Amino acid sequence: MMKKMLTVLAVSTVLLVLVACAKKQDGSEAEQGGGSADGPRVIRVATDATWPPMEYVNDQKEIVGFDIDVFKAAAKAAGFQIEVQNAAWDGIFAGLGNGSYEAVISSVTITEERKQAMDFSIPYINAGQVLIVRNETNDVTALSDLVGSEVGAQIGTTGALAVQGVDGVNLKTYDELGLAIADLANGKLEGVVADTPIAADFALNNAEYKDILKIVGDPFTEEYYGIAVKKDNGEVLGLINKGLESIKASGELDQLIQKWLK
Repeated sequence: MMKKMLTVLAVSTVLLVLVACAKKQDGSEAEQGGGSADGPRVIRVATDATWPPMEYVNDQKEIVGFDIDVFKAAAKAAGFQIEVQNAAWDGIFAGLGNGSYEAVISSVTITEERKQAMDFSIPYINAGQVLIVRNETNDVTALSDLVGSEVGAQIGTTGALAVQGVDGVNLKTYDELGLAIADLANGKLEGVVADTPIAADFALNNAEYKDILKIVGDPFTEEYYGIAVKKDNGEVLGLINKGLESIKASGELDQLIQKWLK
């Protein structure tokens, strides 16, 4: 009887060792694929989905747009997944700081001031500021041509800072850029300053405004958008940069620019 018991114990031990080795091998393979035994890494990302074509809520209540497609493509290329949540612009960076999410992709311009509070991915698009006016406006190609006039911009953006930087031009800020565009179309403003992609969507592609508004002059700033990450989160930043570098090299990023912004 004792010999039989010892034989059973020996067989059981061998089986446990084999199971342990199998689990270890599976775990190693998952790590090589950029994930774990429980699946790929999921990065929680916030966006202010009020800026078409960059990020907005479509008729099916889905958050879509250029930025969202860029992040999805980068995630696929680098082997991670994303969870996207909508967040108001005025609190979006506070949420990043307190850990409500791990990244922000929301037409965020990389600035030295912002880099003090958060880290940024490599840039994924250059989107300088441009001036939008009504079609009947003549002899205006720059902000300096609107001295004495009121010009709108979204609060807290680099567009608002650009207007403030021109003496004699009166800035009116808005919680949403769409409200500024509506006031411009209705003659309550003489101009609106916005990032190039968003200006193009309102002035060139929006059925309500494309026959009323136009973009004048060339972009007067060089501003690069990046994905914001909480300070010192090297794991998330590394995954995001890996994905962005991949879609830049493959040409997929250029395809997305063509799809959404041209």
